[in-house]
Amino acid sequence: MEEYYTIQGEGFHAGKAAHFLRLAGCDVGCVWCDVKDSWDADKHPKISIDSLLNMVEKQKAETVVITGGEPLMHNLDLLCEILQGAGKKTFLETSGAHPFSGSWDWVCVSPKKFLTPRPESLSRADELKVVIYHPSDFKWAELHAAQTTEHCLLYLQPEWTKINEVLPLIVDYVKQNSKWKISMQIHKFMNIP
Repeated sequence: MEEYYTIQGEGFHAGKAAHFLRLAGCDVGCVWCDVKDSWDADKHPKISIDSLLNMVEKQKAETVVITGGEPLMHNLDLLCEILQGAGKKTFLETSGAHPFSGSWDWVCVSPKKFLTPRPESLSRADELKVVIYHPSDFKWAELHAAQTTEHCLLYLQPEWTKINEVLPLIVDYVKQNSKWKISMQIHKFMNIP
């Protein structure tokens, strides 16, 4: 759908430079999605992996973030092989709802209620990032945290349009449950993509 070199705006790697490859296609359908234009893959041209690599190599990024839409709707084995062969670190941002593919240096799973993640994705997560939209989402977060490995970092992130309502709840929750950390969408505060 699009590619761009920017600053990672959320989660463990927030603040780092990264080249983003946003793949089109998503069947998760989050009501708060800020890239709904990514949902219909047929609206976007298909681009070869070699072309994607050429785009990435024009920038100085060491890290390439594969996001969506829902990137695991595509088989990502060859894309990762080509990027890693060029010396790039590959990071995945996924809901985890589709079969796992690709070779990753970092996996961020952000489970969604609309289409739940597969256990294989949760077991491979380096980072679990749960968007908090409603107080009931804390229970959802704990349900999925229990399915991750011991090394997985746990983040709660306020849904952007509800930040004033849910951020105080997240702060209180993290103070009571210190295994969790807060993730903020710092790219939105900085007004960058």
